Amino acid sequence: MIYADNAATTKPSETALNQALAFWRDEYGNASSRHSLGTKARRAVEKARRDVAEALGAESDEIFFTSGGSEGNALVWNAATGEAATSTIEHESVFQSSRAFVNRGGNVVYASVGSDGVVSLETLKRTLRPTTRFVSIMAVNNEIGTIQPIAEIGRFLRRRGVLFHSDAVQAVGRIPVDVKTLNVDFLTASAHKFNGLKGVGILYKRRGVALEPAIRGGGQEGGLRAGTENVGGVVAAACALAENVAAMKETNERLQALENTTLKRLRERTPSNAFQVVAETTRRVPGFFSLVFDGANGEALTQLADLKGVCVSPGAACSSGRSEPSRVLTALGASEREAKSAVRVSFGRFNLERDAEAVADALAFAYRKIVAAKRLARE
Repeated sequence: MIYADNAATTKPSETALNQALAFWRDEYGNASSRHSLGTKARRAVEKARRDVAEALGAESDEIFFTSGGSEGNALVWNAATGEAATSTIEHESVFQSSRAFVNRGGNVVYASVGSDGVVSLETLKRTLRPTTRFVSIMAVNNEIGTIQPIAEIGRFLRRRGVLFHSDAVQAVGRIPVDVKTLNVDFLTASAHKFNGLKGVGILYKRRGVALEPAIRGGGQEGGLRAGTENVGGVVAAACALAENVAAMKETNERLQALENTTLKRLRERTPSNAFQVVAETTRRVPGFFSLVFDGANGEALTQLADLKGVCVSPGAACSSGRSEPSRVLTALGASEREAKSAVRVSFGRFNLERDAEAVADALAFAYRKIVAAKRLARE
């Protein structure tokens, strides 16, 4: 099976998985316990915290572990008061958090995007009001891979004294992320997106910025999130992140080559008007792209590709199974038909050249099948 859906989740690093197993199987103490097993667990969690902080340019007391990106996003949005702003292409967890904020009596304004898939600073400036006190803009879009100008936006908002959050789930471990350079007050990430394990998230909270606890109880995670720590998962997250950061330049060069191979081969095997790359000329995460096909449904394309042993996605995994067109693509100006024809391809650190060729061949096969079936139906 060829796996090219790394934006949904990634294969765990073998080293990270083995480190987790050691704490789940042998060093299984509760990090809040005072005996030797508990002390070893506590030291492991704090070392992981330091390692994550180093990878993100933060201080260790600014890093908190959660269950994932969605929890972190909800926790940060609970800090918003009065009026907030976000964009029309945010992850579903941010979009739903913004709606919950409105239900609590707040007000939200939404910055639009152009066909390039970018939330520009100028557009955001026009969207903000003098009363805006909180802004949330993702670092990398989870459907089309476009990289947002977070550092530029952050500098502007810092001067205005506006709290700034970035959902960096698709950025951390894939592109350089330094919280100081980005000028963010909050940043969220998820370990399973960078070859860690599911069930572990990372929350950066700048010193001096307050957050209400997500879970009250024993005071773990600086009082923000009570409950026994997932020691193995936390240790694995720090390990996987360090691995990805160390190999990032080389990995991204290889992933860009895989993307180029896929697109070149797919163009050779389909008609000239068969597909378009969404935001093709925009700066995107290497190896992460969305294709809009002419006259073919994205769900059907991915199912047929799966029959050829290739895993891709019709869109974001968090929204799969819904009949509605992609909210992100329609925000970019795509029609409902175009939005429903999208296929997302996202290569990861373990993909090879032959995987790129297989993805192109499977999608070309799927497209030809669908077009042929439509032609027969018309006849």
